Amino acid sequence: MTPGYTALRKRAAWLDLSARGKIRVTGEDRARLLHAMATNHIQQLKPGEGCYTFFLNAQGRILCDANILCFEDHFLIDTEPETRGKLYEHLDRYIIADDVVIEDQTDQWMTIALEGPHTPQVLRELGLPVPEAPYSFGTHESWAIARLSVTGAEGFFILGPAVEKTALLTQLSEAQVVEGTAEDFRVVRIENGQPRYGEEITERYLVQETGQLQAVHFSKGCYLGQEIVERVRSRAQIHRVLRKVEIDTTVPPPAGARLKVGVADTAEIASAVFSPALGKVVALAYVRIAHAEPGTGLTWEDANARVVGQTGH
Repeated sequence: MTPGYTALRKRAAWLDLSARGKIRVTGEDRARLLHAMATNHIQQLKPGEGCYTFFLNAQGRILCDANILCFEDHFLIDTEPETRGKLYEHLDRYIIADDVVIEDQTDQWMTIALEGPHTPQVLRELGLPVPEAPYSFGTHESWAIARLSVTGAEGFFILGPAVEKTALLTQLSEAQVVEGTAEDFRVVRIENGQPRYGEEITERYLVQETGQLQAVHFSKGCYLGQEIVERVRSRAQIHRVLRKVEIDTTVPPPAGARLKVGVADTAEIASAVFSPALGKVVALAYVRIAHAEPGTGLTWEDANARVVGQTGH
């Protein structure tokens, strides 16, 4: 076990996520525009609140996911580094006569993830707020501390001016918080069944297939791609769903590997890692609905496997 992995599971560790996209949205029509573009309910957000959401194309495919934080005079959209440009162009295309200004402020902001069971204690020791509700945030001087998590465990993002990153990292070092690696965070994320856009969630999948229905408000009214989402919901037309799977092996199968029930292909692996804590492989896989219940037995090559639970966010 690496020091970062152990800290993530038992104490606290940090990871520099400053490459994540940060898009600032201002103007009188900002809530109305985002409400019409995102799958979640944006207009009901109050300052200090946030939500997790998808942005879809007209065919209902997932262009990206994002966390949206509501400030007094703007929204801040936090998204994956790979979807930063795509989301900016997507939003900009639909601003016609709206009083909305979008700015890509990624290079101006730091994002430091602080995760693990002791993170609330660490924040208190640093004199920082500890927001309680998921996706909510508090502020301290020029920083925003949001209850967001890469791994699906207890976690927070600390966002602030990029020029203040060194000062924050010095404080974390003095508090003896370990720096984790991207792979440490990825292993714990998959152990916790936490999907990530670009790996387990892509444009290939429909909203309901991902299982991340907390990203969708089903009674908010129209938004881009809503017709497809509603059609799938009303007709229950999905044949696969993302699930966490354990495999009795120490060698992670590659993405795209097939799991079987008998001789029939039943699931496709999206990601897999060796879990030091479990001593076996944990994977996130798209499993056919008929075999998606926890406890269902599967096989990969000569290894036994089983569905162990739903995914979260």
